[in-house]
Amino acid sequence: MVEIAVMGYGTVGSGVVEVLTKHCEIIAKRAKEQIHIKYILDHKEFPDSPFAGRFTKSFDTILNDPEVRIVVEVMGGLHPAFEYVMQCLEHGKSVVTSNKELVAAKGAELLKTAQKNNLNFLFEASVGGGIPIIRPISQCLAANEVIGIAGILNGTTNFILTKMISEKMNFEDALALAQKLGYAERNPAADIDGLDSCRKICILASLAYGKHVYPEQVHTEGIRGITGIDVDYASAWGGVIKLISMVKRLENKKVQIIVCPMFVSRENQLATVDDVFNGILVRGDATGDVVFYGKGAGRLPTASAVVADIIDCVKHFKARKYLFWEDGSPDYVEDYRENKDAMYVRLNTDDEAAAWKYICSQFGKVERLSRRGAEDDEIAFVTPMMKEKEITERLEKLSGFGLQIKNTIRISDL
Repeated sequence: MVEIAVMGYGTVGSGVVEVLTKHCEIIAKRAKEQIHIKYILDHKEFPDSPFAGRFTKSFDTILNDPEVRIVVEVMGGLHPAFEYVMQCLEHGKSVVTSNKELVAAKGAELLKTAQKNNLNFLFEASVGGGIPIIRPISQCLAANEVIGIAGILNGTTNFILTKMISEKMNFEDALALAQKLGYAERNPAADIDGLDSCRKICILASLAYGKHVYPEQVHTEGIRGITGIDVDYASAWGGVIKLISMVKRLENKKVQIIVCPMFVSRENQLATVDDVFNGILVRGDATGDVVFYGKGAGRLPTASAVVADIIDCVKHFKARKYLFWEDGSPDYVEDYRENKDAMYVRLNTDDEAAAWKYICSQFGKVERLSRRGAEDDEIAFVTPMMKEKEITERLEKLSGFGLQIKNTIRISDL
């Protein structure tokens, strides 16, 4: 029998306990061992729980119990999760976590400690929830050079954008609906400002290319500025707006990585990923495009991935699973302003003819866009592909000419 401890009894933690209990027989067959929850760490009281006798408020009780061989960290947040996980690894206990913030910020350090102590530090649930992605990249696609990864990594923002596209809701109403249905937190900043997606693409980039990418190195934009007008222009262009997280390796061995709203062509597989679903496209040099699709969050989908990692830990006590990346460096991520993109631009002007003449003088040939019901002073176009810093410089000149720039959105090249 393998004794484990679960740290955190919130949404995911209670789901992990439920899955382990409900499927104990089939899990034992697959792990070749009975898995028993000895402790559940939480600061709250659960007197009516069938597991009431297993709750503890003392982390030291778990840390100093030699029978506990695996610790499941589902507390969330960076502190004290990092300190607890590090101490567990230093005391000979393998760790499984769903904590994206922890892995994105401290993954290299924790993996190094796990390797040093011949232990496992596994985190399948940290990116796709119930969608398998860590294991496929590290094992199934191991023979490939990963050319790039692009994905819709946040179900909340995808739900909001889907409602704006399909039901013509404005951003505020779509967000309120997401909160009402439990898809968005009372404070939705981590989702709608792109922070959640940023942490996830950092983990995928670190795993795919073997070197840590830190969230603060990634240019990140959210969806607060997206309007129904922009949705209409995306449709006129031939696509939809999605919050895309993407990374690719450059010839100079740096990585190009960004999180931002993008126009995505209807012909692209990610364009049809709607509602709270996530989609992750991995492009390998041998496989071509492989897409992973499903619900990226939720109590039981996430718990399922956590329990799969627990089983993996049990099966690899003697032969550690190889999961590792090096520490990052300040110059590893290419300045996003060096990226080459085409850009959607929407602006207002009181002299359309003069505006178009000046726009063409700055950008050359542009793709003009139109939409039904546009105001007389409204202009929208797509620039040619060029470095972002050049686009920014030319947009500044448009502003200096008196044109009022209302929004800009990148065009995906997926």
